Amino acid sequence: MKKLVFIFVLMSMLSCGDAIDKPKNLIPEDKMAEIMADLSINDQATVMYPNSNLEEGTRYVLKTHGIKSDDYVQSFKYYIVKEKMSAITEDAQKILLKKDPKAEKYVKDKKNNTGNPQNPPVLSR
Repeated sequence: MKKLVFIFVLMSMLSCGDAIDKPKNLIPEDKMAEIMADLSINDQATVMYPNSNLEEGTRYVLKTHGIKSDDYVQSFKYYIVKEKMSAITEDAQKILLKKDPKAEKYVKDKKNNTGNPQNPPVLSR
């Protein structure tokens, strides 16, 4: 019985460590928000222009910021596990609204009309 208690205590102590190690080339939170804002613009461009290539646009955004794709992925995973991603995405949204002030009115209108059956989402028509 003592061995079982000892194993349980030992396992609980070891499980208290970080679930993920800090990446070697961790992208700072503010730069991550800028990249995410640019990636969302890229995503919308591929929706508006179906012949455009999302993957090429993503590579271009990362290249303009001087970030390797592996560093972005590792930083993204790290911020998700550390529960910092919601703050980063909020910052990215603020950056987008600064780039296009008209978007703020559009976002507010969308939030106000989400429960309105007269304005169903485009995909459900």
